[in-house]
Amino acid sequence: MQKLTRIITLSVALTVVSGCSYVGVYKRDIPQGNLVTQEMVSQLQPGMTQEQVTYVMGRPLLEAPFDASQWDYVFRLDKAYGDVEQRRVTLTFGPQGRLVNIEQEGDLSAALPLDGESSMGPATEGVDPMDALPTESTRTPIPPSAQPVSQP
Repeated sequence: MQKLTRIITLSVALTVVSGCSYVGVYKRDIPQGNLVTQEMVSQLQPGMTQEQVTYVMGRPLLEAPFDASQWDYVFRLDKAYGDVEQRRVTLTFGPQGRLVNIEQEGDLSAALPLDGESSMGPATEGVDPMDALPTESTRTPIPPSAQPVSQP
């Protein structure tokens, strides 16, 4: 009887320890690259300078190594329990450094499920860490009965 109890206990322990297939594994969406939206691309116009494009789109993820006249903005979202969504915008500049051509791949108008504010992890850029400190109004006042009495 005691041997049977040990075997069952050992079997249950091994199942629990190696049982990642029984307990769901947490997966997370993985966004990579430059976030590219239709609003950003609609602001681009032929004839814009590289500085103007950088102001609207940010720095490109990829620049052609031998020819700086082509910039690629690539965004890839690997959904934890779904497919991979990829967006790509290729911008071509002329000899004077002006925007000549805009090529798009992927559905730029679709909303992306990026919920960085509600997820756990480090604070996002632009958040003041001092906001997490308690303010002066949260201090509890000392009751009159607990204040020290001065003697004459």
